[in-house]
Amino acid sequence: MLLQLVFVLIAIIIGARYKGIGLGVMGGLGLAVLTFGFGLQPTSPPIDVMLMIVSVIAAASCMQAAGGLDLMVKWAEKLLRKHPQRITILSPIVTYVFTFLAGTGHVAYSVLPVIAEVATETKIRPERPLGIAVIASQQAITASPISAATVALLSMLEGFDITLLDILMISIPCTFIGVMAGAFYSLRVGKDLESDPEYVRRLASGKLNTSQYQTTDVKNHRKALSSIFVFLIATIGLVLFGSITDLRPVFTIEKRTTQMQMSHIIEILMLSAAAIIRITTRTDGIKATRGSVFSAGMQAVVAIFGIAWMRDTFISGNITELKGAIEE
Repeated sequence: MLLQLVFVLIAIIIGARYKGIGLGVMGGLGLAVLTFGFGLQPTSPPIDVMLMIVSVIAAASCMQAAGGLDLMVKWAEKLLRKHPQRITILSPIVTYVFTFLAGTGHVAYSVLPVIAEVATETKIRPERPLGIAVIASQQAITASPISAATVALLSMLEGFDITLLDILMISIPCTFIGVMAGAFYSLRVGKDLESDPEYVRRLASGKLNTSQYQTTDVKNHRKALSSIFVFLIATIGLVLFGSITDLRPVFTIEKRTTQMQMSHIIEILMLSAAAIIRITTRTDGIKATRGSVFSAGMQAVVAIFGIAWMRDTFISGNITELKGAIEE
């Protein structure tokens, strides 16, 4: 078992060093070693988790294609430029909200150049707001009700009488409080910009870029706003169904009553949201697949496909030894 664990950890460590789908494909290679090398029977792949993530990606990609994310960046830019002295506190709030709503940290990348520019213009050390803004975006992934991490956790806790609201009641306050604590600490990170000799040298030599960063223009504000509205309604519905089990449909087949699974509700709501956004905004479906959200989301699907399948196979094949180690 220990030798198998070594191969599993090696696959994860090497995969984490590669970008894109590296983590997922290395998980597949680790799975091959476990099955063909050690003779472990592979478990069923995490299809439900993958399909839930795909449905969320579809809705978020359509929102991005309709201009919804660009409109959110415009709102963030106005807020940051209106209160430049509070950039270190406001920037993590902005990136946290972006990731929380979209379910992926990649949507926050568009606002990072704005944060750096506003900080420099205000003579605030850029690393202060930028560092905590990136951290806030990643922390929001564990708090977002539609992120891959939350969807996967909810799927694993199915049957333990733990609702989505139970998860969010812990993840949201913990991550947000931690982010704000980091933001206030960041106010004291490094020297003030005007006291930094490297900044003074570059400023004197004219090496600093003084051109203003331009965010992407939103061609149709009505379509962009409607896409955000539809996406938020679907997200709220997901939280309600995940928190109040009585809202979920109940089916009776051959005198046996079953309640609709949360995974199916997520898939239906998010696919419906994607369809409504496409119909109401006449968004090009091909354009939606070329956005950063779709690319990042599919990378998450591949990662979960390989890593989660390898992990489940390892645990299933060594369940007796693992139980014995825990009892000891």
